[in-house]
Amino acid sequence: MKTELAPANPDVEEALRPEKNDRSGVGVHYADAYLKPLKKKIELPDGTKFSAKRRGLKITLAWGTNKGEGLLRRIDKGPDPKDMLQAALDEAGEALGAKLITEDGKLWLEHEATS
Repeated sequence: MKTELAPANPDVEEALRPEKNDRSGVGVHYADAYLKPLKKKIELPDGTKFSAKRRGLKITLAWGTNKGEGLLRRIDKGPDPKDMLQAALDEAGEALGAKLITEDGKLWLEHEATS
């Protein structure tokens, strides 16, 4: 089941421009721009809340009372910030039993249907 969360940030690619180098080596500006629409808690149709945030190298996804964490890892997943962020989101989503994806300019939560 896919649930729409928010429109994707159209300025996310701007964070990857060479003049915007954040010198982190993992693209924290890119991660922040990607997660910006999810910073505030979003209420899903079933009433649960979803949010995402970055603190240091840790990405945290919160869905209802469950949390999943993933790390931005340059050595394992680098050097492309997009790949590092997607791997961290996949790691965090795995703990939730869900996956955060971008499709058609929107952010979606893909998960098993609950009854």
